[in-house]
Amino acid sequence: MAHAGQTIVNPVSGERITFRKTATDTNGEYLEIDVELTPDGAVPGIHVHPHQEERFEILSGNVRFRKGWKKIDAKAGDVVVVEPGKAHKFENNGEEGAAMRVRVTPALEMERLFETAIELAQDSRVTKKGMPKPLDLALFVSEFKDEVRGPGSPGWVQRASLAPLAFIARHRGRAERYVPAEPAFA
Repeated sequence: MAHAGQTIVNPVSGERITFRKTATDTNGEYLEIDVELTPDGAVPGIHVHPHQEERFEILSGNVRFRKGWKKIDAKAGDVVVVEPGKAHKFENNGEEGAAMRVRVTPALEMERLFETAIELAQDSRVTKKGMPKPLDLALFVSEFKDEVRGPGSPGWVQRASLAPLAFIARHRGRAERYVPAEPAFA
């Protein structure tokens, strides 16, 4: 379970996440994190948060966002807000590292999503870009359906098309990582 001050590092995507305020700290209202990106760092892929707004405040460096079809080059002091349901991704757009303060509203299970994504990367169960490999992706999409989905089709269609892979993954014992130890907040 994440706690304020904890830092987790994704060795594949180049993301270093420090939890500033957790769901427990805010009674689930929001999650606040600092994200540092290595020079080649990027979120693993374009995605949608169906029920959450993300607010990115650039603290240092340059970050390129894709928000829908629009590209946004943001620098220190800029703020980029991604509304619920809007497809987006981001990457470091400079030769130095970049840092952002990110607020996700409401928090939902984003802490566990980040922890799971990083555990998968540490276990070499992701692609070169950091996306979970097919069996893990099927479980990930099912487990975090309220937090994230791919763009372009409704979440239920994505989950239904991945259901056979999720079935195989469960029978191979990969579902244990998706059982939370305790609730994110009381």
